[in-house]
Amino acid sequence: MTQSGARPDKATGQLSEHELVARVRGGDGSAFRIIMERNNTRLYRLARSLMKDEVEAEDVLQEAYLRAFSNLSSFRGDSSLATWLARITLNEALGRKRKAKPMLPLQTIELENQTSAQIIHFPSMANENDPEQLVARLEIRKLLENAIDALPEAFRVVFIMREVEDMSVDETAELLNTRPQTVKTRLHRARRLLRASLDDRLSSTLKGMFPFAGARCARITARVLERLSMRG
Repeated sequence: MTQSGARPDKATGQLSEHELVARVRGGDGSAFRIIMERNNTRLYRLARSLMKDEVEAEDVLQEAYLRAFSNLSSFRGDSSLATWLARITLNEALGRKRKAKPMLPLQTIELENQTSAQIIHFPSMANENDPEQLVARLEIRKLLENAIDALPEAFRVVFIMREVEDMSVDETAELLNTRPQTVKTRLHRARRLLRASLDDRLSSTLKGMFPFAGARCARITARVLERLSMRG
């Protein structure tokens, strides 16, 4: 692999995913960097939705990229590259959870929580005109992240895919190997757990959940490229 440390030029950054894949297969390391930078946030969020731990999620993300790079020749374009990478990431995360402890299928977890699910209550903002609004919003976002972490796994994964990442019902169902109606049902139950204290004032913070950009995004990208470079 060549040019692992090179920054992509503007023209390269406008390439389609199929063009990027072709360049990676040809040994262009800058193309793989672009692929990672385009997908880092979504894949990190998916990994974290299962691992519930930032360090574990980053480890999953690194290994998923390495698996993807090693198996790039098997990518045929039947689905989008983003979907293909998401599937690899989910499989990596699920594999780690299985090794760590026995894990019930998502369908079983869902059934166990159908009757026992309780509404999660959030403390409201004391003063809407608080001059420290930015700090308050960050605190609220953290509350939301913790509340999402507290969701049953079957609901949490679907909620992250649909509400945070805006993935379609069909794409979510495909990745989870379940029916579209099941996705809709799980999302409805996830919303029921969360919405008691959520209003329009908080909804705008969802897109900023579990941020993975800037230095963290660059660090993971650099680590993966370094490991690939060491492989020769």
